[in-house]
Amino acid sequence: MSASFEINAQPRRDAGKGASRRLRRQGLVPAIVYGGEHKPEMINLVHNELVRNLEREGFYSQVLDLKTPDKTEQVVVKDVQRHPAKPFILHLDFQRISAVEKLRMAIPLHFLNEDSAKGVKAGGMVSRKLTEIEVICLPKDLPRSIEIDLLEMAIGDAVHLSQVLLPEGVVLAHAPDPDVPVVAVQSIQVREEEEDLEAEDGEGEGAESAEPEES
Repeated sequence: MSASFEINAQPRRDAGKGASRRLRRQGLVPAIVYGGEHKPEMINLVHNELVRNLEREGFYSQVLDLKTPDKTEQVVVKDVQRHPAKPFILHLDFQRISAVEKLRMAIPLHFLNEDSAKGVKAGGMVSRKLTEIEVICLPKDLPRSIEIDLLEMAIGDAVHLSQVLLPEGVVLAHAPDPDVPVVAVQSIQVREEEEDLEAEDGEGEGAESAEPEES
């Protein structure tokens, strides 16, 4: 089982918000590794190196080699906490993996032949309803992405969650609702009406975010 990424880290001992702030001022990101037969371990990573990795789609859904001075562990990313207003990473959670234990992961969807789909050529638009789906599988079966071919889709056609073809050894993390759409080809008028409704629903909504507590 080979990993797609190599991540360099250093162990850390100090915990708490004050210690995390000091690390961030030094260009480091606090993180934790948990799972498997070992106790949770606190580590830190170089912020700029981490940002470059986070720009790559597979970092979020593939097996990573996490290297510290005395060992290398295979892990997956389970959580990324970002600053609410600034382009900074605040904290990461990594989970150790085992070759014989199944993972629950969100896998990106790749839509093929969007521009050449029948419905698009007839004047329609592709509407992506989901950009990823959650699956369960062994690490060796973990797909980089799941592809959906739109070539034969006409205006009014849709692919629903229960129709998505999964690789061997991979299952959905929950029972698929046959009515949940993943992608559709719509007329421009229908798409514009949907966007107007989404804009109305979003008016007045706000989000609050706080710096994470760390034990």
